[in-house]
Amino acid sequence: ENAVKVADAVGNHGKVKAIRYPGRPDHPQAALIANQMSGGGNVIAFDLGSREAAWRFLDALEIVDISNNLGDAKSMATHPSTTTHRSMPEEGRLEIGLTEGWVRMSVGLEGARDLVRDVSRALDRA
Repeated sequence: ENAVKVADAVGNHGKVKAIRYPGRPDHPQAALIANQMSGGGNVIAFDLGSREAAWRFLDALEIVDISNNLGDAKSMATHPSTTTHRSMPEEGRLEIGLTEGWVRMSVGLEGARDLVRDVSRALDRA
């Protein structure tokens, strides 16, 4: 439930260029997901357009921790181009659509209102 609320807040923010969350109807594979999954999970990915904007967002978070590893009871965010995919050549990252502006976030068990407020405030600063 938290991830859905955070994904909606992120997806509706004007600074977000693109979002990937399996629970949203705007996901490129929404029909397939609806047939295979009962929910969207807790990982959200979104593009802020540049590395600088992604880092401003990450630096502005107060509740969400920054990590190169996702999947905990605590919300975490990472910059995949410089962490999980840093060993992939830039050409390969671009081929799969992973530009410098993408952020990945796993949503934890904190209060949904607190998370939405934290993420929205950080997006405003991105």
